[in-house]
Amino acid sequence: MSKIDAALLPLNPTVRHPVPAKPPSVVLLAWRQLWRDWRAGELRLLMVAVFLAVAALCAVAFLSERMDGGLRRDAAQLLGGDAVLVSDQATPAPLSELARSLGLQHTTLINFPSMARAPEAQGGGSRLVAVKAVGTAYPLRGKLLLADGRQVGAPQPGEVWVDAQVLDSLGLAVGGRVLVGDSSLRIAGVIANEPDRGAGFLNFAPRLMLADQDLAATGLIQPASRVSYRLAVASVSGEPQALPRFVKQATALIEQSGWRGLRLDSLETGRPEMRQTLDRATKFLKLVAMLSALLAAVAVALAARDFASRHLDDCAMLRVLGQPQRRIAWAYGLEFGAAGLVASIGGVLAGLALHLVFVNLLSGLFSVSLPPPTLWPALLGLALGLSLLMGFGLPPVLQLAAVPALRVIRRDLGAVKAGSVLALVAGVLGFAAILLALAGDWQLGLGAAAGFALAVGLFALLAWAAVLLLRRLVPLAAQGRGAPRWLLLATRQVAARPGLVVVQVASLAVGLLALALLVLLRTDLIDSWRAATPKNAPDRFVINIQPDQGAALRAQLKQSGVQHYDWYPMIRGRLLSINGQDIKPQSFKDERAQRLVDREFNLSHADHLPEQNLISRGSWVNDEPEGLSVEDGLAQTLGLKLGDQLMFDVAGVAVGGRITSLRKVDWSSMRVNFFVLFPRAAMPDLPSTFVTAYRAPTAAAGVSLDRQLSQQFPNLTVVDVSAQLNQVQAVLDQVIRAVELLFGFTLATGLVVLLASVSSTREQRTREFALMRALGASGQLLRQVQRAELLGVGALAGLLAGAVAVGLGALLAHFVFGFEWRLNAWVPLASLVSGAVLAQLAGWWSLRGVLQRPVMQSLREAA
Repeated sequence: MSKIDAALLPLNPTVRHPVPAKPPSVVLLAWRQLWRDWRAGELRLLMVAVFLAVAALCAVAFLSERMDGGLRRDAAQLLGGDAVLVSDQATPAPLSELARSLGLQHTTLINFPSMARAPEAQGGGSRLVAVKAVGTAYPLRGKLLLADGRQVGAPQPGEVWVDAQVLDSLGLAVGGRVLVGDSSLRIAGVIANEPDRGAGFLNFAPRLMLADQDLAATGLIQPASRVSYRLAVASVSGEPQALPRFVKQATALIEQSGWRGLRLDSLETGRPEMRQTLDRATKFLKLVAMLSALLAAVAVALAARDFASRHLDDCAMLRVLGQPQRRIAWAYGLEFGAAGLVASIGGVLAGLALHLVFVNLLSGLFSVSLPPPTLWPALLGLALGLSLLMGFGLPPVLQLAAVPALRVIRRDLGAVKAGSVLALVAGVLGFAAILLALAGDWQLGLGAAAGFALAVGLFALLAWAAVLLLRRLVPLAAQGRGAPRWLLLATRQVAARPGLVVVQVASLAVGLLALALLVLLRTDLIDSWRAATPKNAPDRFVINIQPDQGAALRAQLKQSGVQHYDWYPMIRGRLLSINGQDIKPQSFKDERAQRLVDREFNLSHADHLPEQNLISRGSWVNDEPEGLSVEDGLAQTLGLKLGDQLMFDVAGVAVGGRITSLRKVDWSSMRVNFFVLFPRAAMPDLPSTFVTAYRAPTAAAGVSLDRQLSQQFPNLTVVDVSAQLNQVQAVLDQVIRAVELLFGFTLATGLVVLLASVSSTREQRTREFALMRALGASGQLLRQVQRAELLGVGALAGLLAGAVAVGLGALLAHFVFGFEWRLNAWVPLASLVSGAVLAQLAGWWSLRGVLQRPVMQSLREAA
């Protein structure tokens, strides 16, 4: 009896037959596949791409959330109260009475610049200081800390708190006396932290804080003095509705009474200058994080397709062994889910550590402690990692479950096809939602995602056109017999697989686009930001120069070695009417417009256009009798246009003109700038003083010149902004270092895209080269073919990426960051060369073993 006949006989119940082994569970199968694929290197590129994207996103999300939380938490502290009334005149009594009647805590703050002097016994030096007179309830919010660790309130009568710069410049010490106006006050402590100090022009000078009871005795407040009055109010526990009532009633009183120069600041408007700096820094970081995430999506899609192509034979064998489609799909789904979860958790931890580096680098932008991080950025990072895997990686892998068993004997069956449209749409929508949540700005988020998608489509379209053109040129080159053999073979291979070449060129171009944008951001956008406050920017401003002092002061500057300086007349005027219609703050809905028309403007006149100004519309005509030149931002805020008639009140004299030009003004240049300029050489009928700005020749000479000017012209106010200029430049350096650190993650992700795009052709190249070698092609010829193909594909991708990067960089500069864009014609050429070199290097790394594989092994695997 044969073995087959015996197998057909019924089982003997008395004989113990072996029980078939129970197949492993789906979870165990997925774990075994994950471990095997990781050890084989099948998932490394994919997991590295997810890791880098999640790390970049989480670092920015953690930083942004903590900064926003810190600003919201400490807004009242930074403002000085829950609400503050600011005016250039003493706060009207009805408003103080309103705060008192509602049971609110309140205090008065008076700020103005003045000169502090050392007694003659200590050298008699002088120093511009920002004087601040405070009431007994100060501070309502936050803590005033001294250098010796004490937490204090308002100084006692007869005493002052000062910044350390006051002691250093005047040669004084704690316990000594300082002369302020007509008073001699004792220095009782050095300020370490002032909670409500702003960053306005008056606060460039070091602080000198005294009790408001001592202010009258100093004699510093005169009718024409430039003084800022602030009434700060704060709610008390148990009266949550008192503050909203105060804001509502105070706003109504201001509107009804017509008080000019008075505004109400709430928590939302506190410290706008710091908010602007933080917003610009986080825009940079968010853009780079989104770019990294978009690149990761491309890398994951390429790596997943390559992964699926490599596992077709394995799945066909599983189907032969009886594994159902559902089981195979679940196994690969769990494997990818586990890989994405591991990579995402690693990315979250790396992002948490990276954001701590950002906090250290950006510490100069905020002086308050940040709240601890929450789970929201971590959840956002996990969602990004899983959406990358499930949306872009899983669709081609799930096709493995449908591989037919016949592929075991017919290798042309079951090839990976385009993924499910439904799965792709769901993945893209989830991915886009995460990017919008990160951006916090639909314009920035949608702009980045849409621009990226359009770039991919454009790259694919142009690559397809290039392949079609190449397919026409190859026969012509073959007929001419003039082209090298390796070049003909390379072009034929490219033309023979147009779909794969389009994918490869598009993905390479996307990676190179990111790299080109990073270079442009670093060299042009960031350099333009830094150039806004150059190293040689003026660090001294002198105001209150009387007309009869001009010649002597300019001679003194020349004698001290100051060759270049700004010199302009300064006229104080309040806007009365536009096109003959009287205006008031209530005429405008915009809050900034209300503030502008509610105070006096600094006007000036000149017989030439300032060099740091550019005419955007209209024309500048010297000595135009009725002409006016208005700054672009002011015109936009107030709704002004060319031809409008403006009328100003200058010390009781009405003066006006017609807008003949609009100017772009670089306010961060540390130069003397004005909202409104009269294009006239002289306006003798108007009262005016002069202002100058210059760079001190040297540190020692600069100090000597300051002292000489103060002694020779006692009425002058010399503002030393060197410390603030250095601080601004240091802050820019901090932001740039933080951006460059995150750039490293995006650069790494771009390189992963390059490797993935080249590696995706590894198996097909292996089979093609094996056939060529079997037909007699030498290894040297095949290396030349591979090198030519990679160089050509990389050069085409680089050229496309460079051209698009120039356009995207211009859009980002204009619409996102507000920088002047300089066209760089070298970018496409440099990108072309870089693309060819990087593609060659990536190809050498990814395909280094292709030509070393035995021919028979490659042919058997391809059979």
